[in-house]
Amino acid sequence: MSEVFEGYERQYCELSANLSKKCTAAVALVGEQKKQKLSDIRAGLEDAESLIRKMDLEARSLQPSVKAMLLAKLREYKSDLNNLKSEVKRIASGNLNPGARDELLESGMADALTASADQRSRLMMTTERLNQSSDRIKDSRRTMLETEELGVSILQDLHSQRQSLLHANNTLHGVDDNIGKSKRILTAMSRRMSRNKWIIGIIIAVLIVSVALVLYFKLAK
Repeated sequence: MSEVFEGYERQYCELSANLSKKCTAAVALVGEQKKQKLSDIRAGLEDAESLIRKMDLEARSLQPSVKAMLLAKLREYKSDLNNLKSEVKRIASGNLNPGARDELLESGMADALTASADQRSRLMMTTERLNQSSDRIKDSRRTMLETEELGVSILQDLHSQRQSLLHANNTLHGVDDNIGKSKRILTAMSRRMSRNKWIIGIIIAVLIVSVALVLYFKLAK
């Protein structure tokens, strides 16, 4: 059900009940008072026609299943409006005798009471539908808020995990730097050890040659 249509429907029902009461009151009036009341009623009929046109446009813009139901309801409102127009014409004719006037007055009061009861029933149904729609909106809003809170919680968890990953990444970079320094130190030590080996080898060779020369000269004498 369209909330826009329901809003127009509620306005029309209230206006229709009010116009029925005014028609009943106009029967008992004469002269300028009657003319003023009829002018007021005709203005209300124009407003009622405007509301029916709006309901018609709104109903035709909806889905076929909903549109058919609303158009059927709209036909009842159009019939109700036509009855009001006919009643206004009878009241405006002004050629009613007292007996006919009393009959019309009684008929108008009966119609007004019936219309008022119908309008109250429609208004109650409309109000109930509006309350149900309001409850659905509240439920949807509550679900949306819960979803938003869950989304915020997930974002906070993701942010915390990102910070942890960044910290781990920085730690890995620190470990890589330390490993690089250790490799450089080990390389330097290896080169130094190789150089020391060559130096020791040369010294040993010099010592051997020196010992050999000393022995040679001693034996030669």
